[in-house]
Amino acid sequence: MTAPAAPPIRTVGNSAVAAVGILAGALGTLESVVSPTLPLLQRELGIDPAQGALLSIAMLITGALTAPIAGVLGDRHGGKRVMIWLMVVVTAGGLVSSLAPNLPVLLAGQALEGAMVGAMPLSFILMRKLLPADRSPVAIGVVSGFFVGGGMLGTLIAGPIAEGLSRRWMFAIPTMAIVAATVLVHRLLPGDQPSRTDARIDWPGMLLLSGIVLTFMAGLATAPDMGSQPLLLIGVVVLLAIFVTGWVAVERRTATPMFDLRLLARPAIWRSYVVTFATCVGAALSIYLVTQLFAVSGDGYGFGASPTDIGRYLLPAAAMAAISGPLGGLGVRRFGSTAVVAAGIVLMTAGLIGMALVHTEVWHLVVGKALISLANGACITALVIKTATSVDQGNTGTATSMVLVIRVLGFATGAQIGGAVLTAGTPAGSDIPAESAYVTALVIAGVVTTLSLLALRTMSKGARN
Repeated sequence: MTAPAAPPIRTVGNSAVAAVGILAGALGTLESVVSPTLPLLQRELGIDPAQGALLSIAMLITGALTAPIAGVLGDRHGGKRVMIWLMVVVTAGGLVSSLAPNLPVLLAGQALEGAMVGAMPLSFILMRKLLPADRSPVAIGVVSGFFVGGGMLGTLIAGPIAEGLSRRWMFAIPTMAIVAATVLVHRLLPGDQPSRTDARIDWPGMLLLSGIVLTFMAGLATAPDMGSQPLLLIGVVVLLAIFVTGWVAVERRTATPMFDLRLLARPAIWRSYVVTFATCVGAALSIYLVTQLFAVSGDGYGFGASPTDIGRYLLPAAAMAAISGPLGGLGVRRFGSTAVVAAGIVLMTAGLIGMALVHTEVWHLVVGKALISLANGACITALVIKTATSVDQGNTGTATSMVLVIRVLGFATGAQIGGAVLTAGTPAGSDIPAESAYVTALVIAGVVTTLSLLALRTMSKGARN
């Protein structure tokens, strides 16, 4: 059901778009500070690697569950209002994390911070509502680019802040930036009218989607044990099948589904989701493997780099990630989203295979990672724009939030594949993987990324975008 006619909303200027972009950058920074400092957190909190792994995925899980809820609420109540309330939750999470004396409290803080993922579909709702059609793709690209760039910035600064000040400040500083950016958004961005009036939340659908995400994550976490415990594999597959079947049944029957399954009948939508998953698997593998290669000192390979050195080496990738969103938005306006995604996939594949073949010098990895960051950022931006413009305004938040859920699942899958391949490639009696394990994992990433071209090929038959 569409909302009653409302007075037209004035379009926003560049300052308002910049405010949303700055907020996205601050969120991306806070999102990424745990990963590079996980060994430090384990040491200071006295936790083992298994508990550290739980800490590393807590935000991913809650983020994947929050994004669809935020998208639906934004469509039905207005994107700006819901975004402000989400930032209150994220700020509380940042404060809890910065003050956490132990693992349970830090996990609670990370769970609250996960609400930040919901801000992205809300920003897409706002950019599409408050900007002319020819400006919204670039604005969406700017916001996406700031978020990705913020993530790289967090990876770079987390270690120096934690070592130079304390682990508390690596949470507190991005949280203060989020508060300041939220004030800017509140002042500069006009309120938007709800796109839909059916304000009921599909709680059964949300619970079943939560079951799907949690089962999928649990399956990834226990994947190394499944070879020796086939019943575990069967249990995960059966449970996942039950949740998926139940979710589909509920979404088909409810009057106000959280996700309209009829959208999946559109090739532009389901193929966007497939390509998003595949490219994020490849990107996650590159992030994990390149960092490991910089740090490792193996037999004839690796560089034994310190955390500070790794930060410097990743700086070009951070710069490419920051500009990838705006470039992707400009590319979509000029050439169409399919062309941008195809170019990004080719560039990502070249970077991954290139690093698999040649990684004897630092600059080989620096260049390869920078190319992948640029290509992946442009791909995700173009896929979000494609998804947003393939549905009516009332479904913008719902459809784009699923892109973000799939992005989270893709990154989690890629990281797990990387860890599994390196573990399998570690010789007995050694804790350093063989060089061939890195090569194998990078080739896998390149193959998965390339295969996404099969879904892309007919993503928009007869359509320019």
